[in-house]
Amino acid sequence: MDKLVIDIGGTNVKAKIEGPEERRKLPSGPTMTPQMMVDGIIEMTKDWHYDVISMGFPGVIKHGLIQTEPKNLGDGWVGFDFSKAFGKPVKILNDAAMQALGSYEGSGVLLFLGLGTGLGTAIIAEGTILPMELAHLSYKKGTFEDYLGLRGLNKLGPEKWEKHVHSVVERFADAFLPDDIVLGGGNSKLLTTIPQGCRLGNNHLAFDGGFKLWE
Repeated sequence: MDKLVIDIGGTNVKAKIEGPEERRKLPSGPTMTPQMMVDGIIEMTKDWHYDVISMGFPGVIKHGLIQTEPKNLGDGWVGFDFSKAFGKPVKILNDAAMQALGSYEGSGVLLFLGLGTGLGTAIIAEGTILPMELAHLSYKKGTFEDYLGLRGLNKLGPEKWEKHVHSVVERFADAFLPDDIVLGGGNSKLLTTIPQGCRLGNNHLAFDGGFKLWE
C-alpha cells in the first residue's frame, strides 16, 4: 500500500510519498480553500503513485473529521469530503499531532510544540495521541500563539521571541510533566539556545507520523 502524506501549513502545503526522499510543496495562505489544495496536490503529484493519504491539518480534528475552520487558510474545510475529492482513502490528524507521532520514541509522555505560522501543540502519553489547542489560551496581552507564532516573531524580533519560547516551555513542562519535549515547526531552527529538557524536531517527522497512521 503506497502512502502519500500531506502537511498543511499556513505558508505552504508539503507532500511526500513513502520511500523517496523528495518532498514537494505549493504555497498556501489565507485564501486557500480545500478544493484549491486538492487540485494543487493532484497536479503536483501526478507522476507519483499512492493508494492512501494521510493529511496533517492545522485545526481541531475529532473522530477523523475537521471541526473548526483554520486560522491561517481560507474557508470551507469543515465538512469537506477529502476522500471523495481525491478519490482515495484519507486519514486526517491535527498537524502538530502528526509531527508529534513522528517524533515519539515509543514510551513515556511527549510534549510537542510546533513553532510555525501558528503554534501547534500535542501530547503523546504511552502511545495515545492527545491533540490540544493551547495556542489560543490567554498569555500576557494576547494568546500563546500571538507570542510564539509568526506574528510574535515578526512583532517582537528574534531575541524577545526566543525569551517567550523559553518561558512558555517552562510553564508547559511544569503543567504536563513530560518525559520528552520536542520543538518542531519551521521557526524552531531560529532558536539560538534550546530550552532545558528539549530537543529540536524536524519537519520530515510529520511525514513519518503520517506514514505511521496506516500501520
